[in-house]
Amino acid sequence: MKSIKIFCFLVFAVVYANAQTVLPIEPVFQNTYKKQTRNTNGKPGKNYWQNTSKYNLKVDFNPTSRLLKGSVDVVYTNNSPDTLKEIWFKIYPNLYKKGTPRKSKFAESDLGDGVAIEKLVANGKTINDFKIDGTNMTVNVPAVLPGKTISFAINYNYILNKGSHMRTGQVDEGSHFVAYFFPRIAVYDDVDGWNKFPCTGAEEFYNDFDQFNAEVTVPGGYGVWATGDLKNPADVFQKDIVSRMTAAGLNDAVLDVITEKDLAEKKVTQPNAYNTFKFEAKNVTDFVFALSDHYLWKSSSLVVDPKTKRRTRVDAVFNPKHKDYYEVIDFARKTVESMSYTFPKWPFPYSHETIFDGLDQMEYPMMVNDNPVDNRVDAITLTDHEIFHTMFPFYMGINETKYGWMDEGWATIGEWLVSPMIDSTIVDEYGIQPTASTSGGKDDSPIMTLTPDLKGSGSFTNSYPKPGLAYLYVKDYLGDELFTKALHTYIKNWNGKHPMPYDFFNSMNEGSGKNLNWFWKPWFFEGGVLDMGIKSVDKNADGYMINVENKGIKALPIDLTLTYSDGSTEKNHSTIGVWEKGEKQIQIKIKTAKKLDKVVMGNPHTPDKVKSDNSFSVK
Repeated sequence: MKSIKIFCFLVFAVVYANAQTVLPIEPVFQNTYKKQTRNTNGKPGKNYWQNTSKYNLKVDFNPTSRLLKGSVDVVYTNNSPDTLKEIWFKIYPNLYKKGTPRKSKFAESDLGDGVAIEKLVANGKTINDFKIDGTNMTVNVPAVLPGKTISFAINYNYILNKGSHMRTGQVDEGSHFVAYFFPRIAVYDDVDGWNKFPCTGAEEFYNDFDQFNAEVTVPGGYGVWATGDLKNPADVFQKDIVSRMTAAGLNDAVLDVITEKDLAEKKVTQPNAYNTFKFEAKNVTDFVFALSDHYLWKSSSLVVDPKTKRRTRVDAVFNPKHKDYYEVIDFARKTVESMSYTFPKWPFPYSHETIFDGLDQMEYPMMVNDNPVDNRVDAITLTDHEIFHTMFPFYMGINETKYGWMDEGWATIGEWLVSPMIDSTIVDEYGIQPTASTSGGKDDSPIMTLTPDLKGSGSFTNSYPKPGLAYLYVKDYLGDELFTKALHTYIKNWNGKHPMPYDFFNSMNEGSGKNLNWFWKPWFFEGGVLDMGIKSVDKNADGYMINVENKGIKALPIDLTLTYSDGSTEKNHSTIGVWEKGEKQIQIKIKTAKKLDKVVMGNPHTPDKVKSDNSFSVK
């Protein structure tokens, strides 16, 4: 069912020198052009702003009881033109609190009391005027004027979930992945104001770019890996571990930092009752950590920026029982290399990337929480998909809660393109068949539908394969060089900021020098079936004329396999450009002196709902 709030658009002409098709636009985005916080050329406007915070986090985590006791000291800067009289916080662990509304199904035994706020101080004064509603907390504060700051000091505690693992929780008796573990200030932006969407377990996240200094205290014997750089390795790891970690950061080879021998001889961490790991991360959207007392650690590094010679260290931290994980370090390293030099051909932006053996398939800044899998292909596609998220949503501060397609679509095309770079035998068709079979059905809705409003199969196809296909087809249409130029325009415009859908469309148009609205409009703003068919094959003096019909409104590439009477075959490819003028049927000319016997249409990355008319025998 179509959502009224999605489709009641105010039509606004986004102006380009070559503009023809006009994209429908909601009033909230039209207002950003009026306020000049965003531009129709895809760039941030002269009045663009975003708020930011500096966090000091201190965590004491007990792996046995799973009790997390923490303190948050945060200084929040209001860069907006608005006076803020309340501050919204996200209390994500309350997803596991009894009574919290959620879309995900949790076992009743996994629900608890949620986060206990022991003390909340604002600008040095204790605040009791706050309200917790599920995963949101609102705090009434003295007016925070434009350009001013407010500081908070919060003491809190909660029990980390053991079951119903949803992106965070206990992995096994000696391993935990701890994410979304601290009260954090919600995004206040130029589009919606406060991000008031609750965490339901289905949609993902939207965070500001902040600075984090974190201290994580755990019992002796536990190693900790986290977002950010470890600032005190010699205080927490033994000498040989520090030496190997340092060497890995300078070495192309894969090194064993923690071995089974180290674990058996208890020569991993410093022999203290407790160790405090100190991390620092700047200009990132989140901070997470993971710990284990029995995981192996493989590490390597590579130059990701040939101009500066900057290196990224890649880590795989895993249970020795999971044999698939022994190759993950190679898959991860190749993914970082492919992203830096081939697609999106942008130097990997962070100093390290850790793939942690967990119970999910989820990305975080500089971290990945990936479950073990049964086969090598799944290990490759899972690893590169999650690492690709480094660019979207983390380097680009995307609002995943509203527009999941703005990051999952990129991770999907990243998976399709990077996986064959790791193993040339892989043909990754992730999501193609569901996209074809559900197109034009009850759950098929425009990609621009807000993620929380998606239903059924559309919750998957709208976020993952449909936008991934759109990006793939534009890449094919523009060619690699021009597509890279357009994509880099978008990245340069919006890395470290908060791009919205129109910022993407407009940046790609400007970067390519082409008005792509003819493609964006049907693909992103409209629904409809994905289906093509061969209508006829006609002989003429020069060869043959193949007539192809598009039964929907979305442009699709055409791939034909021609089989001749002498047994030879030929491939013929047409980009989405053949549909640019809105044709419903096009003619493809085949110049040949040979007799054509059969034409078959199809490609692994072209969804087609009805395949019975994709083959034509020539009489």
